[in-house]
Amino acid sequence: MKPIIKVIIPAYNEQNSIAKVINDIPKIVDEVIVINNNSSDNTEINARKAGATVLIERRKGYGYACLKGMDYIAKQKTKPEIVVFLDGDYSDYPEQLTAIIDPIIKDNIDFVIGSRVKELREDGAMTPQQIFGNWLATSLMKLFFGAKFTDLGPFRAIKYNKLLALKMEDKTYGWTVEMQLKALKQKLNYTEVPMKYRNRIGVSKVSGTVKGSIFAGIKILSWIFKYSFK
Repeated sequence: MKPIIKVIIPAYNEQNSIAKVINDIPKIVDEVIVINNNSSDNTEINARKAGATVLIERRKGYGYACLKGMDYIAKQKTKPEIVVFLDGDYSDYPEQLTAIIDPIIKDNIDFVIGSRVKELREDGAMTPQQIFGNWLATSLMKLFFGAKFTDLGPFRAIKYNKLLALKMEDKTYGWTVEMQLKALKQKLNYTEVPMKYRNRIGVSKVSGTVKGSIFAGIKILSWIFKYSFK
């Protein structure tokens, strides 16, 4: 029996990329949910035209947008078996969704991260601060928790019931690392799938600015140390 799959895409000023992302998502997905996170461009219009369900979240923040999508799913009569998180900037390859859900369907894995490995990554697709931040965060998770994560990649899939059990709460930059830390704490079985990664369309709102990079780094480290000493 085919699992019900929902995709959550936070989007802030992604008018030039959002339709490309939606159109490349495999047809096995039951619903694509785009959360328009206070965009000032045509992100909402373009997402609707491409066939996505569009929600509005005025509070700016990656976590706010993801939580909005989860709240929408929670109110639906039929719940999914799998939820996939994907960015709206076209840096990931949405067609690889089949690879990221495969371990869940075939091997009963709870949680899968799309790892942006160097060999499959386009030159310049990740900034030096992103590469260093990922290395530092995953190294600390390995040190404190024995984790095997190599990336904080935003392209990820998780069983819906396991996602609910994580009780996600971060509103901004710490969403991805919070999910991984809570997965470790709750002893979910997890794996990584090597993913292709390319230069995004437009400018990153996090790693593309000094302020964004600093705040993201602080948030990620604060989550790690919070859980390390609990």
